[in-house]
Amino acid sequence: MQARRIARELALLSISQLPPKPDRLTSQQLQSFVVAAVRTLTAEVHDSLETAAAELQRGNDRLLNSETRAVDVNSARAMVQDAVELTQTALNRMGAAIDLPEMIQLANQQEVRHYAIELLSMVQVHRPDVDALLDECMVDWQVKRLARVDRDILRIAAVEMQYLGVPDQVAINEAVEIAKRYSGEDDYRFINGVLRRVSNRLKGKPIEPEPAAEAMTLPPSGASIEAGEN
Repeated sequence: MQARRIARELALLSISQLPPKPDRLTSQQLQSFVVAAVRTLTAEVHDSLETAAAELQRGNDRLLNSETRAVDVNSARAMVQDAVELTQTALNRMGAAIDLPEMIQLANQQEVRHYAIELLSMVQVHRPDVDALLDECMVDWQVKRLARVDRDILRIAAVEMQYLGVPDQVAINEAVEIAKRYSGEDDYRFINGVLRRVSNRLKGKPIEPEPAAEAMTLPPSGASIEAGEN
């Protein structure tokens, strides 16, 4: 698991704590945001395991019911299928939780926290300019209308490309992978498209019209309900 990806995720989990005005923050304030993000990851491990245990119990109950309460073969088959699906969901959830302790361990490394704090600081200072750039690279859409998580993923990637010298394709690929973990099912396609246009804009290339297929992946207008003003 890449240390910088963990730093990006810590920054993503911390951005919502930033004040709305682009004031410079002290290193102590930024550090406290990152500590809170690490605690969020720790809580996610516990929640995932508890949910997985509950799903396994429900699956076991379905299996028992298929033996004692099924009135015919079809109802027994349906109960067994429910049990299998619940068990599979639990196993998938536990598989995802396995990565979290490594994430937490990496998150406590100084190098990881330093980069997370650098990302937070750059987003805070340059947010007006970054948002203007993102608005320019979206068609019939605005940053403030996006769901908070999509908006913040875009901001982090744009900051990396514009101010931190991260190769465009690396920043885009990392943003897409993080979106697959934290965003809606197909939002990563939208994020990929916007960031490709950001890359072209930073290179002085014209921003191409949005392809019809990509336009369909725009987040729903209701997504901004959870967004807030940051």
